[in-house]
Amino acid sequence: MKKSEQVEKNASSCYAYSREHLRDELEKLDTLLHFQVLRFRNLNPGRKAGTFAGLYIAEEEVDSVIGRAPGSYEDSDLEAQRKQVKTIQEQIFERVKGSLSKNIYLPFYRLSRIFQLGPFEMDIILVCLAVELDLKYEKLYAYLQDDVTKKSPSVNLIMKLLCYTGEEKIDARTRFFADSPLFKFQLLTFIGSDTHRPLINRFVKLADRIVNFILEQDVMDAEIFSIAKMTFPKKDWSGVLMEKGDERKQQMSRMGEKLLRESETGRVVFYLKGPYGIGKKLTAEAFCYRLGLPLIIVDINELLDSGVQPDLEKLVKKIFIEALLRPAAVYLEHFDRLFSENSREIHYQHVIINTLKEFSFITFTAGEKDWNPSLHLNEHPFIEVRFPLPSFQLRKQLWNIFLNDYSLHSAGLNIDEIANKFQFTGGQIRDAFNEAGSIAMMKGSYEKEGITMSELYDACNSQSNRNLSKMARKVIPHYTWSDIVLPVDKLLQLKEMCNYVKYRQLVYDEWGFDNKISSGTGLNVLFSGPSGTGKTMTAEIVAHELNLNFFKIDLSCVVSKYIGETEKNLSAIFKEAETANAILFFDEADALFGKRSEVKDAHDRYANIEINYLLQKMEEHEGFVILATNFRRNIDEAFTRRMHFALDFPFPDREYRLDIWHKIFPEETPKSSDIDYEFLAKKFKISGGNIKNIALNSAFLAADNSGKVDMHHIVRAAKREFQKMGKLCSQAEFGKYYPFITSEARENR
Repeated sequence: MKKSEQVEKNASSCYAYSREHLRDELEKLDTLLHFQVLRFRNLNPGRKAGTFAGLYIAEEEVDSVIGRAPGSYEDSDLEAQRKQVKTIQEQIFERVKGSLSKNIYLPFYRLSRIFQLGPFEMDIILVCLAVELDLKYEKLYAYLQDDVTKKSPSVNLIMKLLCYTGEEKIDARTRFFADSPLFKFQLLTFIGSDTHRPLINRFVKLADRIVNFILEQDVMDAEIFSIAKMTFPKKDWSGVLMEKGDERKQQMSRMGEKLLRESETGRVVFYLKGPYGIGKKLTAEAFCYRLGLPLIIVDINELLDSGVQPDLEKLVKKIFIEALLRPAAVYLEHFDRLFSENSREIHYQHVIINTLKEFSFITFTAGEKDWNPSLHLNEHPFIEVRFPLPSFQLRKQLWNIFLNDYSLHSAGLNIDEIANKFQFTGGQIRDAFNEAGSIAMMKGSYEKEGITMSELYDACNSQSNRNLSKMARKVIPHYTWSDIVLPVDKLLQLKEMCNYVKYRQLVYDEWGFDNKISSGTGLNVLFSGPSGTGKTMTAEIVAHELNLNFFKIDLSCVVSKYIGETEKNLSAIFKEAETANAILFFDEADALFGKRSEVKDAHDRYANIEINYLLQKMEEHEGFVILATNFRRNIDEAFTRRMHFALDFPFPDREYRLDIWHKIFPEETPKSSDIDYEFLAKKFKISGGNIKNIALNSAFLAADNSGKVDMHHIVRAAKREFQKMGKLCSQAEFGKYYPFITSEARENR
């Protein structure tokens, strides 16, 4: 019984599996080829091998390959061929319908549904697929093209096989245009780069990924291996922690249900906005888990830096085509890299967004910057999902989850304290635990003690945003309370400031003050006083006390003469500081802050805009900000009212100068017993900063002389400091120690 008769016999049944369907499709192709062989012989009577044996296919070999008995061909057979092929096609279609009703997966049919291909396009794919499955088709194609080297199907051969009239052949040309589905979706490619040839004389090949898809061989396209990663989500929505009352789960679940119902037409683009580690990817995975979809992850940073730019458009299309074939969702990480003002990256943005619009099914774009795609996706379903930083309660929950996951039961870990001070995302908490474990292992104490608070603090500080160092100077705090000399009331204010940070979450979250405050819950402090009175030292002491990073920003370097640049610089600093968990110390605030006056010109107007912008960013900031100024009188009272604390650092009087002199030398410094602290405090009316400079310089003088600091060294160092300050070194100032200065001059004559 012939195969076509077997098909007719089973027309009312279904295909049990996909390769049975594929065999029938190939049988249809064999029928087309049989008629074409007969027609070829009719047009080439008396064709013999002659002296060209081995350079073309003999007819006997073709008869053997095709498995049909030799015969003759008449023009009247054309209609018979058409009817026979149509009958086979109808029988295949009926069996396909039966298979679909029983949910039997047929990838060859599925391909037509994914890319909306008609029967003619599918027959073209069949012609190209055949040479990937059986070498006999290479011989047949070479025979019909009368050239042993032409083993791939040409456009001309495909037209001869599938078209019956000249008009059909002309219409068929459009199937090979660049914007046709077969080429737009990269299902077919032309072989070689011989673009100057007539279209009908060009050869085509079926993409390897499409061959694998039809044969149910689950292999990702080899060309995107290096830039895309496939993951199969294993956690549902229960694994995504969100704030109480947060409806994002419900909203995205409803969207997922809608897409399941509209599986053939449903499409959507999500933009997941939030900082690193906030759970954007976890949310996408939970969404896909509910729909039973894998997720293809592409890092835009890696894509743009990988050196594939010349082929970027082609590769991006392959990624989305891969997603359509599986089907799968696509996750574009660091998507906001494309929001750059760089012309090259703007071009890539257009390439990726245009591909996304044309090919996407479900796409997650993720980043930290704002994005308004109304101009790009005006006809494409778009949903933005924002991820705010976790509250104190949620951070505590995350810390405890990771603590249990890592089986870390180290005694003395105060999770409340850590969660309060570090506004970390879940990803940062995970990274902090990993780093703390590594630190403990390096010390050799992990097995015995686990992780200590000191190691956890070190790890947390390390996780703080390192990019801030590009715009500010990171200072390692060394000073402690014993190093500072201030009036008792000022010290009490500083302790209150520290308590504000220590108990912020208790007051705001548990005692409900968060509901009474419309702006941020950060701490804004103003330090004012003459240079050298201890403003920077005090800020370092507070950072040391709270175990927070300390970043010093010189406002005079931030302020720009160009309109809008100052705001841009300030915005970048506060953006980076969102997760820096640090004290921001703005030095030289006088560069920006001053008494606001009437607006006399554009410069005054923009100066006020800059001031207001800084205050706005400070109020929105959740962290600790200190502004330092040398002249309190220049600060507008309206600004002072918006500070939580305002500390004036007085110029030290004799009593405080004496205390500073006693504390300024480290215990390890060798000192002579003749140091006259009373004289130094009484006569040298200078700030603590000047005293520090004198002490340090005297130590270097002693190192080069007696090896012990004495009054002679201190007086000589004081002379240098006075000269630097522009003060006269008179006998009235130096009193009985004035000869030390004159003796130095004589010694150096």
